[in-house]
Amino acid sequence: MADEQSRPTIVLIHGLWMTPLSWEHWMERFEGRGYAVEAPAWPGFEGDPASIRADTSKIEDLGLEEIIDHMDAAVSRIEGPTIIMGHSFGGAITEVLLDRGLGDAGVAIDAAAVRGVTKLPYSTLKSAFPILKSPANGHRAVPITAEQFHYAFTNTMSAEESLPIYERYAVPGAGRVLWQGALANLNPHSPLKVDFKNPDRAPLLLIAGGSDHVIPASVDKQMAKKEGKAPAVTDYKEFPGRSHFTVGQEGWEEVADYALDWSLAQLRAPAA
Repeated sequence: MADEQSRPTIVLIHGLWMTPLSWEHWMERFEGRGYAVEAPAWPGFEGDPASIRADTSKIEDLGLEEIIDHMDAAVSRIEGPTIIMGHSFGGAITEVLLDRGLGDAGVAIDAAAVRGVTKLPYSTLKSAFPILKSPANGHRAVPITAEQFHYAFTNTMSAEESLPIYERYAVPGAGRVLWQGALANLNPHSPLKVDFKNPDRAPLLLIAGGSDHVIPASVDKQMAKKEGKAPAVTDYKEFPGRSHFTVGQEGWEEVADYALDWSLAQLRAPAA
């Protein structure tokens, strides 16, 4: 970037069963390149994972409306250019924020489906089963077991390699969030509704992992095709062999650098 003032602020949005701690490597890398980085927590997900596991009262009825509005406020406070990056449900939230006119570039990584995306692979259903197995979980904070985490997040690793990752990062998931995502196509007023033809949306990159169980590449590929109806730049990148834990899985540096370099190229590109 030309000078310090023109450098964008990078906002990182975490997903379900995670906290901002999941971005720790990306934050260090981006800050090392001289960028200001913010990783706001979903409401109730502030603090360390152990404290959240011990008291889930603040997240038992948390919904996407509250999360999206919270992130809207966090991004709106930032002065100067902004790059929004989100993982999993954070990726879907990134798309909604861009649709609202926020951000100067956005990257949705292993992004949960927004309204209008119909792909629903079996591995997605299996990964979501801890919450979707009971409608009552729509008003609960639901923990994920080490075995379930291994299938959903770290399926390219051994169970022994997965366990310390689970112990460091995993927290109970806000059940209402997942239920709202699952029912988005049945709700015309879903908080995950976006205008796929929005002419004012900032450039968007969708990144998928070739071995992701939670959000298989086919989901983000369909989403990129739908988002591509807009005149704004829409790109898709698939990383073969990467799981849903792509932000921390070995080789995360390649994904992080690709996301940032793509975003910076879009900020430097002349306006259409």
